[in-house]
Amino acid sequence: MLRIYCVSLFFFNMSPVSSDSYHFLMRVNQCLRDACSISTIPYCDSFIDCGRGIGSGLYRQQWFNDSGAEACFNTGNDATFQYGIYEQAVLLTTEDSAVKRYIYSLFWGFQQISTLAGNLVPSYFIWEVLFTMAIIGLGLLLFALLIGNMQNFLQALGRRRLEMQLRRRDVEKWMSHRRLPEDLRRRVRRAERFTWAATQGVNEEELLSNLPEDIQRDIRRHFFRFLNKVRLFTLMDWPILDAICDKLRQNLYISGSDILYQGGTVEKMVFIVRGKLESISADGSKAPLHDGDVCGEELLTWYLEHSSANRDGGKIKFQGMRLVAIRTVRCLTNVEAFVLRASDLEEVTSQFARFLRNPRVQGAIRYESPYWRTIAATRIQVAWRYRKRRLKRAEKSRLSEETYASLGS
Repeated sequence: MLRIYCVSLFFFNMSPVSSDSYHFLMRVNQCLRDACSISTIPYCDSFIDCGRGIGSGLYRQQWFNDSGAEACFNTGNDATFQYGIYEQAVLLTTEDSAVKRYIYSLFWGFQQISTLAGNLVPSYFIWEVLFTMAIIGLGLLLFALLIGNMQNFLQALGRRRLEMQLRRRDVEKWMSHRRLPEDLRRRVRRAERFTWAATQGVNEEELLSNLPEDIQRDIRRHFFRFLNKVRLFTLMDWPILDAICDKLRQNLYISGSDILYQGGTVEKMVFIVRGKLESISADGSKAPLHDGDVCGEELLTWYLEHSSANRDGGKIKFQGMRLVAIRTVRCLTNVEAFVLRASDLEEVTSQFARFLRNPRVQGAIRYESPYWRTIAATRIQVAWRYRKRRLKRAEKSRLSEETYASLGS
């Protein structure tokens, strides 16, 4: 866009220069009239105006052969009339083609604007001197505008990089002030680089907050289209999805980070947008997680199981109660995700508790969740082992009874 603007501005300003220069070539007309005034040929002034001859054709031919008229088209050392800056275009007036005259004038305008009239030596004709000064001033103005636009363009390119450098310097000062160990400093630097690469320093929440509510809603729906990959959310209506999308916040995790850890509290639901993770259970079994998966979904079921609606319709509170994680969720690569905090999830469950207690929603939560799948698999294994032990005891009892019966007989 900057190049288009500069070229358009240059062409726009060059056109009147070339047009005015062509009009100043009417000094050729002045030279011919001067030659006519000292000539003895009758009606010579009528031959100058558009070539409409009046009188004998002999006078026309005499005017064509007149030395004074021919001298008007001489340049260099043979010139008898000082054309000044228009000397190189004197012969242009003899061209019959209007296209040639226009294109050459256009070229002359380009040349003078681009060189700031550096190759022009005007005569003592006052208007010619003023016109040359105008060309120089216009060229300087265009050059200043070009430099200013280029400076703004380069500043715009370097602003983000400067912000990144300032932030890195602040982070380094903070880590030095807090005397963080080198291993932790490396992790902080990796996190800062990944965050900057993913966001380019743009605060999306600040941008969205300045937009109308309907545009914010449509943009959030576009951002969180990955929610359609989660079976749980395909069962929800748009009012519930809008309430959830409004609470989602972007989080970035570097490789090796623990989103949840065994024994810690579950403080969020994490919707994975990009990256690979693994869920490690207490017994060491692992389940992969990738784009479109959710971790921390047990928090939603826990809220629904421990909530009790207030009769006055107020918010549901969970004071003093926290869900303890029984697994560790670790990032195998850098991960981009959206997070629904526990406080926000509490608000959503209080507003839409009746819908979220729907058996279909509960079934979707348990069916899609690696957490609940792991719980179900563990319980099935425990039940199967218990049944095998019970069958073994029953078989031993039967064999013992048969042995006693055979001995008694």
